[in-house]
Amino acid sequence: MKKIIILIPVYNDWQSVFKLLENIDKGLEVWDSDVAHISAIIFNDASTEERPINTSTFNSLKSVQVVNMKENKGHARCNAAGLKYISANRDFDLVIPMDADGEDRPEELGPLLCKAYEYPEKVITANRVKRSEGLFFRFCYLSHKYLTFVFTGKLIKYGNFTCLPKSAINQMVNDSATWSSFSGSLAKIIKDEDLTSVSSTRGTRYFGPSKMSFINLLKHSLSIMAVFKKNLLIRSIFFLIAYLFLIINNFSIVTLMPVVAVIAMLISIMILSKRENMLEFNESLKDIQSIDKIK
Repeated sequence: MKKIIILIPVYNDWQSVFKLLENIDKGLEVWDSDVAHISAIIFNDASTEERPINTSTFNSLKSVQVVNMKENKGHARCNAAGLKYISANRDFDLVIPMDADGEDRPEELGPLLCKAYEYPEKVITANRVKRSEGLFFRFCYLSHKYLTFVFTGKLIKYGNFTCLPKSAINQMVNDSATWSSFSGSLAKIIKDEDLTSVSSTRGTRYFGPSKMSFINLLKHSLSIMAVFKKNLLIRSIFFLIAYLFLIINNFSIVTLMPVVAVIAMLISIMILSKRENMLEFNESLKDIQSIDKIK
C-alpha cells in the first residue's frame, strides 16, 4: 500500500481549499484503501483571514492537517517548506502538490496516480494542453514558455501539479533552487528519462479572480530562468554578439531595444537568483506556528 500526501499551499483562499478537499475526497472513492493511503496537508502561508470551521466529512482522505506558518513567504516558498516538512516528519511514498484554488483539477488525480503506479520511480508531471485564461494571458504564458526554452534550453510544460516519489523529494529539499522555483528546481534536478507526463487542462478558479497577474507571471518566469543562470548567461552573450553583428550598420534606438531588454532581463535574473537561499530553506520549519488536525 502506497502512502500518498497531497500538499496544498493556501493564503486566505479557505472557501476554495475546502471545496477542493471535498472534490478530492469524492473523486478518491473509487480507490481501494488497501492500495493507497491518501492524506492531505494544507500549508497555511500566514493567512490574514480566519479559517472557517470545517463542516465536511471526509471519507476517502485518511487525514487532513493544517500547518500554520508565522510569516507569509509567498506561494513558491510555502510549497518548498511543505516539501521540507513532509520529508522531515511524515512517512510517505508519493507527494502531490496542488494549488488550492481549483485550477489544478481534482479529476486529474486519477490519471496522475495511475501513471505513478505504472512508473513508480519516475516523476509524473501534469503537462498543460489547454488553459482557461483569456487570450492576453495565454499569449504571455506562451511567450514565457518559449523565452525560457530559448535562453535556458528547458521547455517546461508543467507547474506545481505533479506526483513526486520519495527519491525526487529527497533531492528537491536539498537544493536551494526549490526555495525559489518549484518547476525550475524540478527541471534542473530530474533527468528527462526520469520524467513522464499526463495531459492536463487548466481549470477555472472556484471563487474569485486569478491571482496570477502579469507581474506575477513575469516574476515566475524570471525565477525559473534564474535556476539556469549559467546557461542563460552563455546563451544571452551569444545572442547579443550575433544580434549586434546583424545590426552593425543599422544602429538606432529601435534596433537597440532588444539589447536593452536582454540586459535588463539578465540584471533582474541575477537579483532574483539571490532568492535561492539554502540557509533560509533549511530553517523554514522554524516558522511553523501550530498544526491543526481537521481529520
